[in-house]
Amino acid sequence: MCRKLILSFFILLFLTDAASATQFAYQVNFTDKNGTLTFSDSLTFLSSRSMARRNNLGIVLDSTDLPVTRQYVDSVLHLTGGKFHSVSRWFNFCVILVNDSTQIHALTGKTFISSVKLVGYYTGTLHKPARKTNPIESKTTAGSVFYGLTWPQTSIVNGNYLHDLGYKGQGKIIAVVDGGFTASNTHRGFDSMRTSGRLVDVHNFVRDSTWVYDYDNHGTEVLSTMAGYIPDTFVGSAPLASYALYVTEDAGEQPIELLNMVCGAERADSLGADIISSSLGYNQFDDPIYDYVFATDFDGKTTIAARGANMATRKGILFVTSAGNEGNSSWHRILTPGDADSALTIGNVDITGVNPTNSGFGPNAAGQIKPDVCGMGQNAAVFSSTDFSSTSGTSLSTPEIAGFAACLWQAAPHSTPAQIRQAIRQCASLYTTPGDQIGYGIPNFQCAAQALNIVDTPTPDNGQLLTLSPNPAGNTIVLTLSLAVSGMVDFKIIDVTGRTILSFSDRFLQGANSPVSYNINRLPAGIYLLKANTGNQQQVIRFVRN
Repeated sequence: MCRKLILSFFILLFLTDAASATQFAYQVNFTDKNGTLTFSDSLTFLSSRSMARRNNLGIVLDSTDLPVTRQYVDSVLHLTGGKFHSVSRWFNFCVILVNDSTQIHALTGKTFISSVKLVGYYTGTLHKPARKTNPIESKTTAGSVFYGLTWPQTSIVNGNYLHDLGYKGQGKIIAVVDGGFTASNTHRGFDSMRTSGRLVDVHNFVRDSTWVYDYDNHGTEVLSTMAGYIPDTFVGSAPLASYALYVTEDAGEQPIELLNMVCGAERADSLGADIISSSLGYNQFDDPIYDYVFATDFDGKTTIAARGANMATRKGILFVTSAGNEGNSSWHRILTPGDADSALTIGNVDITGVNPTNSGFGPNAAGQIKPDVCGMGQNAAVFSSTDFSSTSGTSLSTPEIAGFAACLWQAAPHSTPAQIRQAIRQCASLYTTPGDQIGYGIPNFQCAAQALNIVDTPTPDNGQLLTLSPNPAGNTIVLTLSLAVSGMVDFKIIDVTGRTILSFSDRFLQGANSPVSYNINRLPAGIYLLKANTGNQQQVIRFVRN
């Protein structure tokens, strides 16, 4: 992995638990999803924004979208006396924690279980009570001067071109998976994100809590390169996007962390996230029995991390991940999920465009060009816990590119993840002569914007909350909203007599949101008014139902 901590206590892995405080983590794989919800219940497990992403990209629901059978999970917990840790609907498994490794034998012979695998060991209790604090706390373009410390990492990829057009990530959600976000709830550079309601979700998959503002400053540094916003001092690559923060990485190196990452990606999918940014990578573990073999495991579709990245892409999410910092080690190669077929994998360069020796080398084991492109992660400007600093690695170049990708996608909202990825690659400096360490080179986001035919700037708000199309309408209406502040919008459809025929509510983000479809097939043909109200914005639109 990019940051290694080898724990000497892992030699105890196969010993029986000597004290009640120990915990063993097991992945329990299920045979099927019998008795689970059906596709008609989709809005009970996928948000309307997540469904809108699928509808806009023509993605059909399949069995991987259905939740794991709840009775199976309950039975596993009952039989073992274990503690629930996580669940994956994409790959149909749960992870449980038991204090005594012999407890897992209670699952032997159960027909609904296909396999059980040890994925982690802890000398203490993993899940701790959450801290008593409000996890989402709020407080009562341009050139080098505007960007301040971040001008070098912005200008090297021409990301300021998108910002100058007005695209700063508004209406896009970026999910960040990392090891911790120390002080990101108090740093003044995140005030804009918190005050405007653009921190939309947080979860700690390691400790199963809502506290993410501790453990590691790495996630804070990563987040700052995108979400930091102090004009004339520090401006991130997507300063007006919305963010979800997920802790998936623990102090050691154990297979459970890759499962945490998959669960984080699934939660991002359910939330309706557009992009996942991961500055984590794996190749070796505390117990060598789990170590990967490059030739057989790093073909882009074998490791659970790579499969998770590819599945996220199938769901319409752009998965941006690091190449890793193993270039001058004996491993030398990229890490997983950086090998994933569909991931946008990011290497590291300095301000002159040269790779430092530790940036991971490709291609992946199947011969696919990796990394895809490189950003400036060498001496990148970041937030420290209280102020500003600089640090180096693919951990920083990755979110920089993820943020600019969000701005690009905002400007071309009907694009697919593959189209966004390809526009970034084909506009990189070495597209026709890629290299093993630099990939296709350094992207140029002005070129990428032109490749996607982006010519118009975002429509000024002018107090307008939404548009409705088509009008006249058939069985569905498509609403496009632009909010001053993230929050719930209440809708009412009223007939010509003034009677409310239909009412519903949904959550939208600050800025321009992607179009969302709503079914109105219950409405008879006629003339109606659609009223939308956010509390501080209201609008009424007259439409016809054919």
